[in-house]
Amino acid sequence: MSQLSRRQFLENSMFATAAAALVGGQTRPLYAADAGPDEKLRVVCIGVNGRGGSHIAEFGARKDCEIAAIVDVDEVVGNRKADDIEKRFGKRPTVYLDMRKCFEDKSLHIASIATPNHWHALSAIWAIQAGLDVYVEKPVSHNVTEGRRIVEAARKYKRIVQTGTQSRSNPGMREAIAFLHNGGIGEVKLARGLCYKPRGSIGPRGNYDVPASVNYDLWSGPAQMHPLTRPRFHYDWHWQWDYGNGDLGNQGIHQMDIARWGLNEMNLGESIRSYGGRFAYVDAGETANTQVSIHEFQNGKRLVFEVRGLKTEPLMEASVGVIFYGSDGYLVMPSYNGGMVFDKDGKKTEKVFKGGGDSHHFANFVGAVRSRNHEDLNADILQGHLSSALCHVGNISYRLGAPVTAEEISTALTDDKEALETLDRFQQHLLDNKVSPDSTKITLGPKLTLAGTEEFSGTHSAEANKFLTREYRAPFVVPRTEDL
Repeated sequence: MSQLSRRQFLENSMFATAAAALVGGQTRPLYAADAGPDEKLRVVCIGVNGRGGSHIAEFGARKDCEIAAIVDVDEVVGNRKADDIEKRFGKRPTVYLDMRKCFEDKSLHIASIATPNHWHALSAIWAIQAGLDVYVEKPVSHNVTEGRRIVEAARKYKRIVQTGTQSRSNPGMREAIAFLHNGGIGEVKLARGLCYKPRGSIGPRGNYDVPASVNYDLWSGPAQMHPLTRPRFHYDWHWQWDYGNGDLGNQGIHQMDIARWGLNEMNLGESIRSYGGRFAYVDAGETANTQVSIHEFQNGKRLVFEVRGLKTEPLMEASVGVIFYGSDGYLVMPSYNGGMVFDKDGKKTEKVFKGGGDSHHFANFVGAVRSRNHEDLNADILQGHLSSALCHVGNISYRLGAPVTAEEISTALTDDKEALETLDRFQQHLLDNKVSPDSTKITLGPKLTLAGTEEFSGTHSAEANKFLTREYRAPFVVPRTEDL
């Protein structure tokens, strides 16, 4: 097949996924395992405006890697970053607007992905099919089925795929989780994730111009091409459902991952229920800024997640963190790299865990790329999928909800002491921000049954299962299992 016909084939909406497989996979001449200890791994960074800058810094600083290419749909951003890379590391990378073009370069070994959420899965799958190993930011998916498709692609093509939940590699966090798993605070039945991260309005909903430097077709990708309705183009997509997952799937995914890790759960639990709303302002955002999700697992385990986007005080010295409740005390993780132990009376002990930084996670990934063993990864794509999916199912319950009073929520949670205590603090949080729970409707989602699977069953399952995927815009279609 000629280069021209291959390119035409790739751009054909019906066969985009198959074309991605043709340009790489088994025909890539150099695998990382073949590289000598002094041979550099060539990295393409995809999405370089936000978190992608950290990817550039980490891979660029490594002696065994080089930033060979970057991809960004904002031409100004891409060229500015390329100039910065040349100044910092001595060599200017090739700049692409369309990631499909860079996947034709068989000299590349690694794709490092920090695009908006709605692009994570498809870019990872295309890279895997092109024969690249992948580091993909959190959440690894925009919906539940996308995450499972990345896992399947990684296993089918034998690629190393790391999730960007760097706490998994930080020594302090790993020591804390080991302490927990070894019974350090006794039996643990409850983990509480906290995303207490105040954020203001993103501005009024309206019709705005896309920056002239942005290829909006490529930026929209798998999403439908809707008019721009938020004032700030970059970053604020997090709070619109077509592209982001709210703070539950933005900041909260880190803490969700730590909570699930500590509970030692490898499924989506038996049920989920969520309530909350976007309070204190009306803007272009659609996702909740204040939200509670209650996940039930087997053996009576529970994961409660609290998102607070308005001003709030820490809980047990944690604002963005995780609290594990044990029969003999509490383990509180107030950071990415460790935690502290409280006794049963809530008094802080001298037991502290700390230490780590992003470099540990990138080093772990590169080590696994060299070894060709995905079990060497601290945050294999399966872990990333499960933690991301927990965020997604919480949002699904919320999105299926209806506005009710605080009293109606209290009635729905009758006889659940812990859930009622969480609701009381939720209401006090609203009052502290001059939002009256008595006169403000709160969205209460239905309790959805999962029973350890990745599909809903029982009441509301028909509506809920529709949110497990999305309507894709050709040719940017995440493939089904049989089409990988």
